[in-house]
Amino acid sequence: MAVTIKQLVKLLNRDLELEYSAAIQYINHAAVMTGAEYGDIIKELKIHATEEIQHAMVLADQIDFFGGAPSVNVGEILTSQNPKAMLKQDLDGEEDAIRRYKERIEQAEALKEYALAGQLRNILAMEQEHAMDLKQALGK
Repeated sequence: MAVTIKQLVKLLNRDLELEYSAAIQYINHAAVMTGAEYGDIIKELKIHATEEIQHAMVLADQIDFFGGAPSVNVGEILTSQNPKAMLKQDLDGEEDAIRRYKERIEQAEALKEYALAGQLRNILAMEQEHAMDLKQALGK
């Protein structure tokens, strides 16, 4: 879908809000998840949280560069008492992010904003790594 820079900034702000919520969700899940079998993935969730914050910083900088005001709103945060449910929530979020960033890359390239597209590709690659980690932890 073709968009204007103004529309793209609005979409990037929504992505930013979801990066904030992903970081918070990962922090929460890593803190409350229990069970020896989850030790390795808990460490990964803490790394994911840090990487989501890095994504938020990149998006905020890009939004500012294009004349927008980076959002301070936070998207939905999912919680559970069940470790597998937490991991599924995280995987669903990553799969949504992968879909959105593929779309954002196409939109940025259509506007000939190749530097932005490159930044989004870097974020996409990390989101795909997160999804692989979560799939492995879920035995998928």
